[in-house]
Amino acid sequence: MPRLFMTPREINLFNDLAKEVVKDVVGQKIYLYQVSEAKSKIHDVYEESTDKIFDNPIELECLVEYSAQTITTNRFGSEEYYSVKAFVQTRDLLDKGIEILEGDFFSFGSTFFEIVTAPDAEIIAGQIEHKSFTTITGKQARKGQFLSKVLGPTSEEYTDKDAIQNSFYQQRGFENNKLGKTADKRSLIDNGVLEKPITKPKEISTKAGKIPGFYDE
Repeated sequence: MPRLFMTPREINLFNDLAKEVVKDVVGQKIYLYQVSEAKSKIHDVYEESTDKIFDNPIELECLVEYSAQTITTNRFGSEEYYSVKAFVQTRDLLDKGIEILEGDFFSFGSTFFEIVTAPDAEIIAGQIEHKSFTTITGKQARKGQFLSKVLGPTSEEYTDKDAIQNSFYQQRGFENNKLGKTADKRSLIDNGVLEKPITKPKEISTKAGKIPGFYDE
């Protein structure tokens, strides 16, 4: 696609549409745990850290490619092993100032994963300066390798209050929604091409006393 027809405005439209689908429709998310260089003690010679300290988890909206677990059997019994891929929009990472690195961890459901690869998977319309999304490949972390509080949703088989997500809140480019700050930016709104939506971010809720539905009918 030549630059004559794919200008920055079209690039912004492409990114904004992707954000609307992922953030305001799909609603999948992971929790990213990044290694803190300031808090982790690094060896003077090898520049490695045996005991890593992680920053607080960051919620990232994304598309997750979930695969069934691999089950292996050995002399100690059977073992389940998970691996997933998460597709995170590159523009959203830039807006939030987040750089995903191999060696970081993330959780999806009740399982923790170590990031083994995180390449920029695609460029937009052949323009090298505009990346489309980042593909995170996660391999299940060994027990004891990474410990943290599990953040929901996880599974309906559990009884925790956040095991099932009962509410979904859109963002729609607003600085805040009912959950607090969103850090969500829509380029066409910021550049004055479009006005902010007339209606606020919508809520889908199945909590007691709330009518489940998008239009509040």
